[in-house]
Amino acid sequence: MQKLIIYNHGKDSIPWSEKTHVFAEVAKQHDIMFISPDYQASNDPELRIQQLLDIDLSAYQDIILVGSSMGAYVVTVASEIIKPRGLFLIAPAFYLPGYQRTEFKPTAEAIRVFHGWQDDVVPPENAWKFCQQHRVRLNLYDTDHRMLSVLPQLADEFSRFLAGLMR
Repeated sequence: MQKLIIYNHGKDSIPWSEKTHVFAEVAKQHDIMFISPDYQASNDPELRIQQLLDIDLSAYQDIILVGSSMGAYVVTVASEIIKPRGLFLIAPAFYLPGYQRTEFKPTAEAIRVFHGWQDDVVPPENAWKFCQQHRVRLNLYDTDHRMLSVLPQLADEFSRFLAGLMR
């Protein structure tokens, strides 16, 4: 059985953005397979959730879901069914108008949440609300929604996260 990381991009992003390449490199360093589905066909988060759930994951023993913005919403909802080892959430699009889910039941051994103080797309308070409800530490950075200015720090955090999960 293999290990797999699924990176889920945000609403207006692409499957192989700068962020995706950095996370793929970290996965490679940990010898973990990495995929990034293309969700550009729809901006409907519920359709993206179904697209993720339609992936055949039967060959994988350990699954780590990574999501940025809408992708973080997608993986959090999908985690209830996929039951991954880990959830790594970047600027999660929680509690926003147009998103069906306002209550979450994330299922993962470990959850990490990262958000920017200067995020003008998803208020940092939304991430804080989620973290309070699920007793997850919120990691805040002085950056915007895309969090590209702290990408090296996110890569380090991700590497430590994987090392802790794969002991």
